[in-house]
Amino acid sequence: MGAVLAAVLGASLVGCSSTGGKRAEERAARAAAEGRAAVDTPRWTFAMVTHSGDGDTFWDIVQRGAEQAAVKDNIKFLYSHNDEAQQQAQLVQAAIDQKVDGLIVTLAKPDAMKDVVTKATRAGIPVITVNSGSAESKRFGALTHIGQDESIAGEAVGEELNTRGRKKALCILHEQGNVGHEQRCAGAKKTFDGQLQNLYVEGTNMPDVQASIEAKLQADKDIDAVVTLGAPFADAAVKAKKTAGSKAEIDTFDLNAKVATALTDKTLGFAVDQQPYLQGYEAVDLLWLYRYNGNVLGGGRPVLTGPQIITSKDAAELAQYTKRGTR
Repeated sequence: MGAVLAAVLGASLVGCSSTGGKRAEERAARAAAEGRAAVDTPRWTFAMVTHSGDGDTFWDIVQRGAEQAAVKDNIKFLYSHNDEAQQQAQLVQAAIDQKVDGLIVTLAKPDAMKDVVTKATRAGIPVITVNSGSAESKRFGALTHIGQDESIAGEAVGEELNTRGRKKALCILHEQGNVGHEQRCAGAKKTFDGQLQNLYVEGTNMPDVQASIEAKLQADKDIDAVVTLGAPFADAAVKAKKTAGSKAEIDTFDLNAKVATALTDKTLGFAVDQQPYLQGYEAVDLLWLYRYNGNVLGGGRPVLTGPQIITSKDAAELAQYTKRGTR
């Protein structure tokens, strides 16, 4: 909804006529596609600081959405990331020191981020949280949170496993201390009628991830479902299943081109899409709306972008979007 409103407001700034509507939106879309702003508001600077590690395709999609919204909204966009909480907090401090006009942060490890996010809000910098930390966002002073409710997403997974007749599942946690990951597995366990076990792996070491899953599948042949919490780890689970001689179904959180292909050929059972492109795009757009017009979405509650369960029947339709890196 924020993106639509932004397009309408942006179109008004470049002089849409009283017949605006569709033609105004088309002009804004063309401007963004051509790499030029659709508005003439000041060139504000927005920084996004995430807990992404290197090479994580999920965050590439978030960043792409943010960058495209920034072009449209005449924003200078700065992106940085670190999967170590203290380092992420230092990056946020650096953004504060630069006196950015808006800040977007993730709260995967909220305790480490609380002080610096609070410092940003006290300095008058509007903050939006994305992806993780919905429970802490408002308490830390953020305008709103954009993402999926991780507990609800986990509950959706448990229900889908029930629908598929699964009895014993493994939930793979690849980042120690990530509260969102814990919530996903806890949510799945809450609604799953069978048994669900957590398996902690070292997510920065993919061979170790594969070996750990393989060992567990070899040791327990009753496991009939493996749920990974990120698209890159689904491939490791598929390989582990093969080498372990297991018949377990592999399912995953998050969507990318490789996951879409695996869903189509039924290498994967289902994926949970939280629309990362939308998280990045909406975060920039809502900061622009706040700076320009004092708008806030959510009414004190998170703005949800998921979960959406994606199966083989959905994957083909989404393939064109995953290939261009926007889903």
